[in-house]
Amino acid sequence: MPVSQKVNFTKAVPVWEKGKETEMNHSLVFRAIAVKGHQYTLRIASHSRYQIFINGQFYAAGPARAAHGFFRVSEYNMTEKLTLNENVVSIIAAGYNINSFYLTDQPSFICMELLEDGEVSLATGSENEFEVINYRNRAKKVQRFSFQRPFTESYVFDAYYDAFMTRPEEKYENTPLEKTEEKVFIERNVPYCRYEEVKAQKIVSRGIIIPTKNKKVYDDRSLLEINDELKGFKRDELEADTVNDLYAHIMQILEPDETENEPVALGVNCAAVYDMGKNTTGYIRLSLTAEHDTQIYAVFNEKLPEEGYPDPGRDGCANVVKWALQGGRTYDIVSFEPYTYRYIQIISAYAPTLISNVSQYRECYDETLLINKKKMPDEALQKIYDAAVETFLQNSTDIFMDCPSRERAGWLCDSFFTSRVEKELTGHSIVEHNFLENFIMPDKFEFLPDGMLPMCYPADHNDGCYIPNWAMWYVIELKEYLDRSGDRELVDSAKEKVYKLLDFFRKFENEDELLTKLESWVFVEWSKANDFVQDINYPSNMLYSHFLDCISELYGDAELHNKAEKLRKTIREKSFDGEFFCDNAVINDNGVAERTDNRTETCQYYAFFSKTATKETYPELYEKLVNEFGSVRIEKDNYPDIHPSNAFIGNYLRLQILFEDGHYEKVTEDIRNFFLPMAECTGTLWENMTDYASCNHGFASHVICWLNKIYG
Repeated sequence: MPVSQKVNFTKAVPVWEKGKETEMNHSLVFRAIAVKGHQYTLRIASHSRYQIFINGQFYAAGPARAAHGFFRVSEYNMTEKLTLNENVVSIIAAGYNINSFYLTDQPSFICMELLEDGEVSLATGSENEFEVINYRNRAKKVQRFSFQRPFTESYVFDAYYDAFMTRPEEKYENTPLEKTEEKVFIERNVPYCRYEEVKAQKIVSRGIIIPTKNKKVYDDRSLLEINDELKGFKRDELEADTVNDLYAHIMQILEPDETENEPVALGVNCAAVYDMGKNTTGYIRLSLTAEHDTQIYAVFNEKLPEEGYPDPGRDGCANVVKWALQGGRTYDIVSFEPYTYRYIQIISAYAPTLISNVSQYRECYDETLLINKKKMPDEALQKIYDAAVETFLQNSTDIFMDCPSRERAGWLCDSFFTSRVEKELTGHSIVEHNFLENFIMPDKFEFLPDGMLPMCYPADHNDGCYIPNWAMWYVIELKEYLDRSGDRELVDSAKEKVYKLLDFFRKFENEDELLTKLESWVFVEWSKANDFVQDINYPSNMLYSHFLDCISELYGDAELHNKAEKLRKTIREKSFDGEFFCDNAVINDNGVAERTDNRTETCQYYAFFSKTATKETYPELYEKLVNEFGSVRIEKDNYPDIHPSNAFIGNYLRLQILFEDGHYEKVTEDIRNFFLPMAECTGTLWENMTDYASCNHGFASHVICWLNKIYG
């Protein structure tokens, strides 16, 4: 696939509410009336997010993300959904204007045109404009969802909140718009998400909400450390401190027995906990009837805490959406942002409420495009395989994400593994193309040193943080992408960025050409290995040798291959202690680098992954790794002085090394032991070997690549 081409709208130009282009968390609602019997297509691009509704029912959301200064155009043919004589097509658009790992911090706009029978009937910024109002139902001054994502959601709905979106006859005074700066629009490329409604499978428990003296405190940095580097509303500005409000109460479970998902009559300060059946990602949908004015809270988690109900502040996230509702009517409400959860608690605070539907509009990669799913030989492996497929679907909507929950971020290294899965399951590398392309489109990355790539992108890293190791993974993935896709054009477009990155690293080479005292966040993996990253980290240098080889192969640079081989030789001499590779060396007061005794399992896998070691050159170490490490080592207390690996990325490097050498029985044994508990608990695969942090991480879907080859 070539580099994305520019796209031009026929008549539309980008617009936003006058004077609000850079205002935080500002939302608008646009609408058009579509007549049954005609063909309608909506072409749209925006920043930050939008949702499309037809006659008040959720239809789609976007956009597909791109780099700073570029915006992807989507097209939706809505004809088959226009079942009424007059249909209201409405678009909720939100402009966040804060930095995050999920969306870029750029001024708000929307640009769209509605085609009726192939001709533009409405276009933003034209004489035939969409109707538009300010979306005042959404509270503006709310806390961030997390350090990595923008705002959470809080609403005030009166009895007529949805009239503009459902009643063609309703007339409102249009909000004044103005044209924004011109934008560069490009192709979407990636497939459209598949949206389907999935209902909660059962009710886990019911109970009452009561005050507690032993309340938790939500003191996450995303709430308390708002500043120029982490934008948002400060705590004393908030209209509500939702998580701490909930932490002042507990749920006393009165009916712990599981029941079918049926309409539930919640009394005052009552709650019910629902089970979706597995961890899933999408937009919360609730159908309910409020007798009197009340507040409804939806609190969600990927797994159920020991208390028996979701924790609104789990994993440093504000896992709650709040609606204040006027009584006397039935509501059908949908969250604006996608969330990830298996369990969801619905609380009615002030009045009896009939909850008739708890469901989710799933936002996932279109499963019908998977052409290479395999059947596993037994139930346990099938559970793991299905969990890996779920993990891929939920993390590959428009870019490869680390997780669809806490961050929704396009992390390097994670993408190296997920990109293999896309090719394996779909036969294409379309999402990977967009992912890699986004990194090379901007001329520079504000806040980062010249030449360095962001650790995740599209994103803004106002604090200047970057992971030098992850930038190497960009090049390593780029090499595999060329092998997978044959896309020479994208690889050549990346050349300047790649060599600038190489120049950046050269500044840290010592007299032995070893990277020394790397700056910012030097990251090896989530384990003890990350405690040994200075002054000379050998896993980072092992990766550097592989990075140099990949550049050599991509661009025919033989000198870099020679340098990589020399570096591997130096690492072997300085890191190997006769039994294991040591993780680091520390420079003493005399300026001499002294090898430490720090040894990790993960360091050994880096050695073999990077070809610093091979089974021929280090046969004894290789045999130990194959037979005495992995999923059996902790139970058997093998080598307790060698710090164990975590899932990301040590255990995955291990499995890849074993797989490449044909140790299929060992690979299968480790897969069963590592991943079956995850699959049984959440139906997805996790960031860590424990349920701490994300329980749905994109890289983990790589299990598919091994199982497909072993049992395909």
